[in-house]
Amino acid sequence: MCSELKETVPGILKTLALCAVVAGVAACSPSGRIRSLIDKGVRADIAISRQTQEQEMEDVKESGGAKEAEREDGEPIIMNAELDEETGEMVAVDVINESKVVARFNNVSERLGQVNISFDIVVPSSLLSSDLQLRFCPVLHIGEEDRPLETVNVTGAAYRGRQMKGYQRYREFLASIVTDTTDLILVHQLELFLQRYYPQTYAMKRDSSLLPEPYETNLFGVTQKEALEHYSNTLKMRVNDWKKRNKDRMFRKYVKDPLKTDNVRLDTIIDSGNGDLCYRYVQSFRTIPGLKKVTVGMNGSVRRLGEKVCDFPSPETLTYYISSLSTLADCSVRYKTVVTERIVKDKTMAKIEFKAGKSAVDIDLGDNALEMSRIRSCMQVVFESEEMVLDSLVVSAGCSPEGAVALNDRLSIARSEAVRNCLAEMFEYGADSLIRTSLLSENWKLLDRLVEADSTLSKVDLGIYADASQERDPDRRELKLRKMPGYKYMREKLYPQLRHVDFDFHMHRKGMVKDTVHTTEVDTAYMRGLERLKELDYSAAVEILRPYGDYNAALAFASAGYDHTSWSILENLPDASANLCYLKALVLSRLERSRDAKAYFRMALEKEPSLRFRANLDPEMNELARND
Repeated sequence: MCSELKETVPGILKTLALCAVVAGVAACSPSGRIRSLIDKGVRADIAISRQTQEQEMEDVKESGGAKEAEREDGEPIIMNAELDEETGEMVAVDVINESKVVARFNNVSERLGQVNISFDIVVPSSLLSSDLQLRFCPVLHIGEEDRPLETVNVTGAAYRGRQMKGYQRYREFLASIVTDTTDLILVHQLELFLQRYYPQTYAMKRDSSLLPEPYETNLFGVTQKEALEHYSNTLKMRVNDWKKRNKDRMFRKYVKDPLKTDNVRLDTIIDSGNGDLCYRYVQSFRTIPGLKKVTVGMNGSVRRLGEKVCDFPSPETLTYYISSLSTLADCSVRYKTVVTERIVKDKTMAKIEFKAGKSAVDIDLGDNALEMSRIRSCMQVVFESEEMVLDSLVVSAGCSPEGAVALNDRLSIARSEAVRNCLAEMFEYGADSLIRTSLLSENWKLLDRLVEADSTLSKVDLGIYADASQERDPDRRELKLRKMPGYKYMREKLYPQLRHVDFDFHMHRKGMVKDTVHTTEVDTAYMRGLERLKELDYSAAVEILRPYGDYNAALAFASAGYDHTSWSILENLPDASANLCYLKALVLSRLERSRDAKAYFRMALEKEPSLRFRANLDPEMNELARND
């Protein structure tokens, strides 16, 4: 062991007697209080013999929830230990049976995707006047990820005094740096020189209104600049420049251990000798899907005069079992009834352009070639389908309201026939018999929807349009529309959208005789919502499960914090299962309806007694479980 460490060990051991007992807050009990003092120069080592975590989890699973810690030989014990001069390690010499600390297990709840864990860091009052600093560095283990948490520094008064003394010495160093350049000049000697050889310049000392013409040298050829340099304290200047350049170096020299604020949760001095320091460390984090357990490791070190003296062994890892309402979900597969119709109808539309007053299909006009190719592809898919048979395809070509309705009707039929013939040419013989035509003519219903959705037309235009809509004669109606101030806009922007061709596909399913067939299949949407609930994605679960209004929907609302909505669903559900009664009790407890909550909790216990252990996991149910 190095000489420096030998000198510091007695003080360290004295301070570290019961120095860092780290325990889960919820797991603390009166039996954990230390009822014996450790003799001077003896360090408290913590030895733990307990069941494995795997066995503990099996016990929890068998009980259906949380299980009280029951260990006959599993309690940590405090042992007296002495320093082995050869190895530098502590060797236990006896066991103080009455000094015990309960096992480090804790149950925490997840709410709205957040989990809060807490533990106590206990340091004895013997550190009050010590020159030591203890540094606790907790690390949160979430799955495969390690997240270092903020450090806790417990600083002795003497240690902090040395820190502040270093800062004071550095402030004194900064104060010694000259900032006024006149302090670096031999002013008295310079004034005598100016008085004798530059009297006009010297006269400015008493009368600043005198501004003599500058002149470069005196009778002896000495310039004022040279005189200033001659009477400057060059040694003092060099020293001052050195100080400016070495500010950082001097800071490191005087301040051995700077005060830190980054990534430090607490840095405090014990200011009372009445008892031990107990700092409660609380940490929140966002959980991840499927997370059931997290652990916290604790690394620590002892420092003296800014230097690390030694590391103290990490207390046993703190283990937290996470409870989520999603574990109450009903994971049964949900089915839905699907009605399959024999007759199937589908519809599409094509913007096929025609020349004014003409019915011939010009493939080279606009996007006609592309649109006709798309319709042909739709027909090809139906022809090649193994499930569907095309009964007929009805083609209907529409016209804008311009011109007489009789002319538009004839034009509509002619255009429909032209499109039908064009499609028939694209397929082999026999396809043309499946294609029929129908009259669409002036599509006033579509025009009504276009006008309603348009934001360009003025209120006057809309008023005239509404008045014209009362006219049953299409020709008179169109004449009234011409009085609209925005008629030109409507004719150029809205009318072309009426000149389209509708394609109605009429099909039936192959091999199906009945008009309807009812089948049962898994409700994939519902199961997706259940998965979102189990993965703690509550917002998505609520949106998917909302329409179902069942137990899982109520659970999703409760998990997302919508307690009133959750209860509006639950109160209409029969008390069929223990979990349902338990959820009712939990939601009612949140709504501060304690009497009703207690009644449902008792009902849940009658159906499933193990839910009493589950109540220890949920903060809303703790009081009900204790008082029942």
